[in-house]
Amino acid sequence: MDDPHIRKARPDDVEALVACIDAAYAHYADRISDLPPVSDGCAQDIAENRVWVAVEGDEIVGCLFLVPGDGFLTLTNVAVHPDHRGKGLGRVLMAFCEDEARRQGFTEMRLNTHAAMPENVRLYAHLGWVETARDGNTVSMRKRL
Repeated sequence: MDDPHIRKARPDDVEALVACIDAAYAHYADRISDLPPVSDGCAQDIAENRVWVAVEGDEIVGCLFLVPGDGFLTLTNVAVHPDHRGKGLGRVLMAFCEDEARRQGFTEMRLNTHAAMPENVRLYAHLGWVETARDGNTVSMRKRL
């Protein structure tokens, strides 16, 4: 895979960003009845938080959303368009968010994922994230940097 160009999301990215996220989560819809509308609020997130997009050519093929907390940075969403899965883009985005957290002075990252996404929990664990709690369908994880 060629290295994707990762840049901060802009207000004019909202439509393509929503399409990427919706496509990325579509395969979960059949098995997760309580899957929240993950792409809701993208415009607000771009304005208020730290949102990055992975771009190949002119196409948004992945994204990540980061929200600063008190002493930690939370990864609230990471998505890769299904047409670009299996190329290592998810790992590139995860490495980018950890580098960005360090650049911003954070020493800890946190995330929540859905218990019905065990492949994501395994991937995060493989990347050094540690499960800290389960509450209903929510799996909370953290990584010290």
